Amino acid sequence: MAKNIFLFSGQGSQYAGMAKELYDGFDSAKAVFETANSILGYDIAELCFNGPDTELNKTVNSQPAIMACSLAAFEAARASGISFDGVAGHSLGEYAAMAASGVVSIEDGFKLIKARACAMQKAAEANSGAMYAIIGLPAEEVEKVCEETEGYVVPVNYNSAVQTVIAGETAACEKAAEVFTGMKKKAIRLNVASAFHSKLMQSAADEFIETTVTVKFNSPAVEFYSNVLGAKLEDFSNMPSLLAKHIVSPVKFTSELAAMNDAGYENYIELGPNKVLTGLVKKTLKGANAVNIENSASLEKALASLK
Repeated sequence: MAKNIFLFSGQGSQYAGMAKELYDGFDSAKAVFETANSILGYDIAELCFNGPDTELNKTVNSQPAIMACSLAAFEAARASGISFDGVAGHSLGEYAAMAASGVVSIEDGFKLIKARACAMQKAAEANSGAMYAIIGLPAEEVEKVCEETEGYVVPVNYNSAVQTVIAGETAACEKAAEVFTGMKKKAIRLNVASAFHSKLMQSAADEFIETTVTVKFNSPAVEFYSNVLGAKLEDFSNMPSLLAKHIVSPVKFTSELAAMNDAGYENYIELGPNKVLTGLVKKTLKGANAVNIENSASLEKALASLK
């Protein structure tokens, strides 16, 4: 039987109206939002379905909103008979992966993402920073330009063989972007509040760990792949430390995909708004079956491709 892995969407994939069809179509998906509402203390479903974008795009809101939609898609997939042998997430997606695999309860998953989003929003407001997606260059060349650029700028998301995201101080990022543009490569500024997964988020990591130590962590029911390691996580004994490190460390997604491929995964199923990770899988693992589930139509398409 083919091995399936669930991939959970990251920040920036949100849009008003996301997961509404899944909420309406599956009681278990609706229950995810009800749990989220009780932990967050406000109606996340209303924000996901109706916006406005100005509120939905705030870090403090977008992280729990995307997680709710991703877990709603997870429940819809399971209710439709899709099994899974492993999980992974991109950045905040790793929290949905933890809830889906039993590392934490769904309640604690939302408790964690609420604290993480609040801490990162605060850090973003205190530290001006920027992020750019660099397209068309191998990661080693992106690293070299960052090293040679004055100021603080580093690669933070290793997304595919030809896409690496850089982050750091705004001026340093702008200088690096000019170099990439001069090399005739795309440097696209991302619509984010600050330099996520860089040392500019250290205050968020320090604040967040206070919440993580109050949560019970378990070993997962399936294989779990880690952004920090870029590989399967085997040791779940010190999750507070790992999750704090996750906030200030690069997302090694290409390494994770290589490890999944080596482990024999054939079907890569993205759960959550949009299909960013689906595209990254297709660019990185030639011939892999990558599908996404975010609404009724994509669920039907995924079911057809997995037969």
